[in-house]
Amino acid sequence: MNYKLTLAYDGTRYDGWQKQGNTEKTIQGKLENLLSRLEGRTVEVQGAGRTDAGVHAKGQVCSCKLNRNWTEEALRDAMNQYLPADIAILRVEQVSERFHARLSAVGKIYCYRIWTGAVPNVFERNYVYHHKEPISVVSMRQAASYLIGTQDFKSFCSNKHMKKSTIRTLDAIEIEELTDEIRITYRGNGFLYNMVRILTGTLIEVGEGKRTPESVTDILEQKDRQQAGFTAPPQGLTLLEVEY
Repeated sequence: MNYKLTLAYDGTRYDGWQKQGNTEKTIQGKLENLLSRLEGRTVEVQGAGRTDAGVHAKGQVCSCKLNRNWTEEALRDAMNQYLPADIAILRVEQVSERFHARLSAVGKIYCYRIWTGAVPNVFERNYVYHHKEPISVVSMRQAASYLIGTQDFKSFCSNKHMKKSTIRTLDAIEIEELTDEIRITYRGNGFLYNMVRILTGTLIEVGEGKRTPESVTDILEQKDRQQAGFTAPPQGLTLLEVEY
């Protein structure tokens, strides 16, 4: 049986989604180890995307094929019984054999939170980037407008050896100004390595007045990572939803 798992996790103490040989602190690794124990055999888990170390998720999706015919509720409850407290399975669905968490996805939604208060937010410190200097949201929105559409986002990718296409479609960038907080929501068909964090760093630099909003078009045309802004810290980023 093929299962689709929707999960949430606090990425603070993990080295990212993807399992690695030099660490056991990955989300994928935790899931595969648990499912392998439950099944009594090696189980592979396919994730919709690879969140970085310190990045969170409220709606990550993965898929796996299991021999045992679990009911959706039984599998969810069994996994939540043994998973650490900072990982939770929200929903389990039996899906067709052709479903693949990454290959079947048509879009993702991310949110980046910037704390702008003069005093650090003690209780939210693992989920926001604290930025005390004034930021112009008007300028950020203007810059964001140039990023919408299907474009080559090579300048916003940290992978220098990226061999596949760096063309992606950004459907929307919504910038919301709250009391002591700015939230940037990105909706697109896919995102390159560190793309959301580099976009955020660039928009912050525009908001600080270090760049003009129009300079974003030049950054896109240069196709050079060095032309874009800094990579915003991971803790402010959360994967909200994967669309199918």
